[in-house]
Amino acid sequence: LVMGCGHFRTDAPSPDIQTVKASAHNLYRASVRPDVTPIPVQRLQQWTLHLDTIDGQPVDTATITMDGGMPQHGHGLPTSPRVTRALGNGDHLVEGVKFNMGGWWVVRFAITSSAGTDTVTFNLGL
Repeated sequence: LVMGCGHFRTDAPSPDIQTVKASAHNLYRASVRPDVTPIPVQRLQQWTLHLDTIDGQPVDTATITMDGGMPQHGHGLPTSPRVTRALGNGDHLVEGVKFNMGGWWVVRFAITSSAGTDTVTFNLGL
């Protein structure tokens, strides 16, 4: 029984659980800041996504989408989070973030701006 429940472990993947990362093709440096820490389960949240170009210029005008899921469970987020507005100085408000259970989650932002199109992925251990 213990072996069968191994996929419910709450250990975060190692070592990459950073909240500040370069994007996949090094076009952007991104950071995520949840409105509440630790990140709650079963609660709608707002996050702030901060974006700079890799050379440090804030990105205020961009098309940004967010998706994610639990790789060990094979399901996505229970909501459809959206970037609802630019807050200035590279900050973007993300609304509708929710996690329905503890464990390892992956969230991915797809970003398109004048600097180009790229993605950044964050691992979360809840």
